[in-house]
Amino acid sequence: MFHLAARWRRSANPFLSDFREIRLEKAKLLKELGQEPYAVRFEITHHASALQDEHKDLPNGEERLVEVSVAGRVISRRVMGKLAFFNLADESGTIQLFLEKATIESKAKELQGGTSFAQLTDLVDVGDWIGVSGILRRTDRGELSVKVHAWQMLTKSLQPLPDKWHGLTDVEKRYRQRYLDLIVSPQSRETFRRRALIVSSMRRWLDDRGFLEIETPVLQSEAGGAEARPFITHHNTLDLPLYLRIATELHLKRLVVGGFERVYELGRIFRNEGVSTRHNPEFTSVEVYQAFADYIDMMNLTENLISTVCLEILDSTKVIYQDKEIDFTPPWRRATMHELVFEATNLDFALFNDRDEAANAMVQAGLEAPSKADSVGRLLNEAFEQQVEASLIQPTFVIDYPIEISPLARKHRSKNGLVERFELFIAGRETANAFSELIDPVDQRERLELQQVRRQAGDLEAHGLDEDFLNALEVGMPPTGGLGIGIDRLVMLLTDSPSIRDVIAFPLLRPESKSKPSEGSHHSG
Repeated sequence: MFHLAARWRRSANPFLSDFREIRLEKAKLLKELGQEPYAVRFEITHHASALQDEHKDLPNGEERLVEVSVAGRVISRRVMGKLAFFNLADESGTIQLFLEKATIESKAKELQGGTSFAQLTDLVDVGDWIGVSGILRRTDRGELSVKVHAWQMLTKSLQPLPDKWHGLTDVEKRYRQRYLDLIVSPQSRETFRRRALIVSSMRRWLDDRGFLEIETPVLQSEAGGAEARPFITHHNTLDLPLYLRIATELHLKRLVVGGFERVYELGRIFRNEGVSTRHNPEFTSVEVYQAFADYIDMMNLTENLISTVCLEILDSTKVIYQDKEIDFTPPWRRATMHELVFEATNLDFALFNDRDEAANAMVQAGLEAPSKADSVGRLLNEAFEQQVEASLIQPTFVIDYPIEISPLARKHRSKNGLVERFELFIAGRETANAFSELIDPVDQRERLELQQVRRQAGDLEAHGLDEDFLNALEVGMPPTGGLGIGIDRLVMLLTDSPSIRDVIAFPLLRPESKSKPSEGSHHSG
């Protein structure tokens, strides 16, 4: 029997990496047969999962005369003489294609065109996108299949897919070539599907409670709203140095000054900081501001928002994260930073008169007291990070922070040296941060001026002095509660993902060394 693919079979050297050349030759052969290897469109009637659900009652060995058209990527193929079986994957799942020589060639004659069975099996490879039409058949082994009458090449793949049994075992390669990861890993696809649902659920919850999402600038003349090092860029026409935003806080507060009582923004944030399993230079957060509210109201909001999203997406408020059960059922524990540090270290920072006394006590307790922590409050935070943070597995509101590390939070109404602030810790990491917002413009100016001194002394993460924001406060901002939630870390929890790179589709990576082999060099055909 003559095979059209004999040309490339004779010329191909199996020991050379000429995979792409072979497939380019097949694309040319398709054109010679009158089939465009890169189609414009294809009309589908069903997705794979819908067919599996709708026809699960079809008995083994029987056919159902229902005409269907499906399209997807060929992920495996077996050719056995006059029969072939391909597995086709679309976004919803997979379905088998039952390819019978007699049926395909009979339909080709009937249509006075089309391609033969041999042409189909020679020219369609794993990785190709194809569209097929036919009827349904349940094989003797119980596999629902489309018994193909006609097919069309939709996109000829020129690069091989990873081995179907091993996938992408190189973790960095999964992040660099996410498209391959998504092809071979249903778990990765489910992670990003769930991420999208989480984001939609959060927006819906806020919208239903009267919050308005209003976009704020990414490019800013003064990056503020957090203690973080910004990315610097430049606007050529205006000859103006600009920063990528490190938070949406200050502009959302301007909106509250302008009369919006409930606002939020869910969007990308950029911080020129280190990279780890919990940090990426660009990440997603949602910031929420509610007039006439305080940090207690924000705790209640956070608890209800996250537990509702968890229940909506997972049908449960209990999840397994890295082999630990985390219970999101309200109410969550609330404890002061002082209480938690005392429980872990037996050190009561409220009793220390000055920085040196606190530092000596920390050293005696086996803790580090870094020189950059230049106050009792900063040392309290150091003790918390060293001894408490990693132990907070269940959702815990850590409340009442030192004023020194909270330049935008209101002074505590009854505790000197503290502010009305909480951070939500889950699985040993911060997931949310909130304040009773500082609305006193004089107090705010004094604190930002202290931050400016730290910046001038070399602290690249110190908060800048935003004169326009201070002017807005002088116009008058009502009592307000503000909240920020890290979307990526929440998605990590709800998808059981150990690294933030697992939940960011295209994380920032260091450029590959030119001496390293190309990403595709280890893929099997």
